[in-house]
Amino acid sequence: MSIFIDDQTKVLVQGITGSEGSFWTKHMMDLGTKVICGVTPGKEGQEVHGLPVYHTIKKALQHHEVDASMVFVPPLLTKDAVMEALNAGIKKIVTIADGIPLHDMVLIRQAAKEHQALVIGGNTSGVISPEVAMMGSFPHWIKRVYKKGNIGVMTRSGSLTNEVTSMIVESGYGVSTLIGVGGDPVPGTRFAEMLPYYEQDQETAAVVIIGELGGTMEEEVAEAIEKGIFTKPLVAFLGGRTAPKGQKMGHAGAIITGGKGSVEDKIQALSAVGALVAERPRMVGRLLEKLKVPKS
Repeated sequence: MSIFIDDQTKVLVQGITGSEGSFWTKHMMDLGTKVICGVTPGKEGQEVHGLPVYHTIKKALQHHEVDASMVFVPPLLTKDAVMEALNAGIKKIVTIADGIPLHDMVLIRQAAKEHQALVIGGNTSGVISPEVAMMGSFPHWIKRVYKKGNIGVMTRSGSLTNEVTSMIVESGYGVSTLIGVGGDPVPGTRFAEMLPYYEQDQETAAVVIIGELGGTMEEEVAEAIEKGIFTKPLVAFLGGRTAPKGQKMGHAGAIITGGKGSVEDKIQALSAVGALVAERPRMVGRLLEKLKVPKS
């Protein structure tokens, strides 16, 4: 089974009539995603790629069953769009916008917990189960990089994700489900919160996390392993090894605060619980082999 999304997941697209929403909706459909309708206030009655458009999610739900919402709206409108989806009872939401106000993301994360829902993003490429379905904005050459397999991937990065995943595939492995939690300080969902889903997934034999300096998400993964919440092999690649001390990086989440969040801290925490940390992307596949992860 896929994590989060499969070829039967009925997806609604918020912001479907915009240039980004329309472009990526077509790509999602081409990759097998079951997109059934879209929502853009003021555009009801239009069609995008043969899909009906509604003013509101509430109106869309009068005509369709919906399992998940893909949000293509500007950063300042993201909170309202996600809240609309949560209040409509949608439990799986992906939002890719970069630059969502920090306070808005705090409110989104809190609301998602209250609704027992999963919000992936922002500042992410989204979620993909190769050869099954995709929600997000993975590029058109994705089939050359992402092959179906038994390695789960979680990432805070964008371009690093493509590089590391290509190295996984080059080593003879493939990807079960990749989840981009996003590069902002407050993502909707954190690494450790997704680990139980990979633990339960029979198609996932191991997990690779693509992290970076700043925050504590990687240390939280180490804690989950130590507590026995996650027991499968885990390999990490961490960006920012050579970052100058005190230097802010491109990602808003890549900030070291309170003496925590350095790459050294993360390597120490992960290594202490038996995870392997790759010095370079090319080493990720070799470390999976070292952990005797089978190639599906």
